Amino acid sequence: MSVDFRKLKSFVKIVDTGSVSRAAAILRTAQPALSQQIASLEAHFKHKLLIRSNVGITPTEAGLILYRHAQLLLKQLEQAQTDINLSTQSLAGRVSIGLATYSTSSALTLPIIREMKAQHPQIVLHINDSFGHILSELIMTGKMDMALIYAADPIKGVTLQPLFREEMFLVSPPGTKLPGNAAEPLPLSELNNIPLLLPSKGHLLRRLIDEAMARARATAHVISEIESVPALSAAVLDGMGSTILPASVVTETSGFAGAEIRALVKPVIEATVSLCISDHLPLSEPALAARSVLLGVVSKLMAGHHPGIRAA
Repeated sequence: MSVDFRKLKSFVKIVDTGSVSRAAAILRTAQPALSQQIASLEAHFKHKLLIRSNVGITPTEAGLILYRHAQLLLKQLEQAQTDINLSTQSLAGRVSIGLATYSTSSALTLPIIREMKAQHPQIVLHINDSFGHILSELIMTGKMDMALIYAADPIKGVTLQPLFREEMFLVSPPGTKLPGNAAEPLPLSELNNIPLLLPSKGHLLRRLIDEAMARARATAHVISEIESVPALSAAVLDGMGSTILPASVVTETSGFAGAEIRALVKPVIEATVSLCISDHLPLSEPALAARSVLLGVVSKLMAGHHPGIRAA
């Protein structure tokens, strides 16, 4: 038989009240259960602990010794709980996380906020989505704590932790007629005459698209450069043209509901998403907690086997 804190708490309460019935009422426990707990304690210590009489219950000499020790143990346990609560409460502050525009990481916003609220409700989370190179500059200068960005090659002033690679798909208005079988991947060389809505040339995704198109000896017919996911989805569904994005961005963005998604090949366009933090500024305790949450959310994403996403 093990001595647990519940039995000791019951024993102390019986001694304090001088009655099993009063202790049972305070503890909201049945009297037989309390009597059984006392019997277990007496069996464990091999001494009678309580004396029952017409005037109530009093402790024996052995019971007084256990009572003093039990009071100390229960006070220590209560202090431990208080310290734990205070340690959780002290984890408060503001943490800023950047998420690269047009990347799968933008679909992680809600899960990250949800997990932070559940695990660290006193940390205020600031989410910012922008271009990868701007986010890395904000990290480098300490204006932002961390970011998920499109990057694989080293960037001065920051440390990159590759998390996953994501494949790009052609996203078109409903009913768009494209070359070949709709169930098969579309070679990039077939995009010559398809009007495209893409980010500006300063965005890494645009550079990857242009490089892939050049390798396929095709020319991107760009009719508009759009730097906003809501504006981009509205333009695609309005029939203005197609775009090139990770599949998860489309499936997680309600504005793309009904859009057609087609895999692209020859070559496949892939980008590495990395966690970016400063290489010279230490993370605060709240930021360390946020990084742990972020990595946990990414792990769940990877375990979900989303189309076009694989380990870096």
